[in-house]
Amino acid sequence: MKIQKVKIGTNYKPFIIGEVSGNHKGYLKRAIQIIRQLKKAGASSCKLQSFDLDEMTLNIKNKNFLIKDNKSYWKNYYLYELYKKAITPLNWHPKIFNYCKKINFLCFSSVFDLKSLKILEKLNSPAYKIASFEINHFPLIEQVIKTKKPIILSTGMCNLEEIREVVKMIRFYKHKNFALMKCTSSYPTNPKHSNLYGIKTLKNTFKCEVGLSDHTIGIAAAVASIPLGASIIEKHVTLSKKDNSVDSFFSLDPAEFKNLVFECNNAWLALGSKQIRPTNLEKK
Repeated sequence: MKIQKVKIGTNYKPFIIGEVSGNHKGYLKRAIQIIRQLKKAGASSCKLQSFDLDEMTLNIKNKNFLIKDNKSYWKNYYLYELYKKAITPLNWHPKIFNYCKKINFLCFSSVFDLKSLKILEKLNSPAYKIASFEINHFPLIEQVIKTKKPIILSTGMCNLEEIREVVKMIRFYKHKNFALMKCTSSYPTNPKHSNLYGIKTLKNTFKCEVGLSDHTIGIAAAVASIPLGASIIEKHVTLSKKDNSVDSFFSLDPAEFKNLVFECNNAWLALGSKQIRPTNLEKK
């Protein structure tokens, strides 16, 4: 896979994405600070979430739109309220993309609706991510395919047949520049539910690049995914764990993200070759 001039695959060091999400807390300046820290930490790219609030959900306050899970950090939020807190306003996007261009840092976005896609196309987004919740949004995916940009698709909540359906659609259009992300859509994810062996299943089944969209706390799952064939790692990032921002409870702070990059790169280097023989250093 390739995004602009960046080659992505198991023969290259991991492509590590920092997800800004709603950790900007409603301040553009703060979003820029997060991106600056990601660049400093050695991330390959930053990523936004682009959606129109009224396209995402309905402004309805009844039990069907209320998060009732006692274990959820977002308990008692109505969906509209939660997404309103998490949204990265579309009118911020030109400033964010221009800033990333200025500092020579790759920036793209998860796109959730056609209105947002049009805006991102005007900004010449170099790639698109399809979030797990949108993987059966075929009208959107069809339009993303037609941009001919690289596509990364998360597979949270999906079974193999559902993934097969979207891959079939991508290949129908002869679009080859795409990757799948092993993902568990729970926040945070208990490591025992990460099912990292699924990375191998996806690679063997679909013969494409596979990564990990990781919502566990810490970096263990991300590092462990490298020897299983993950070539892309995505983690949420915030300025401080004490921010009380929408995703801070499972996000990495800048120091942790820097360590993620370091350890994932080390895990990739440590893979070496399949041959069993003394190294030159051992011979010496």
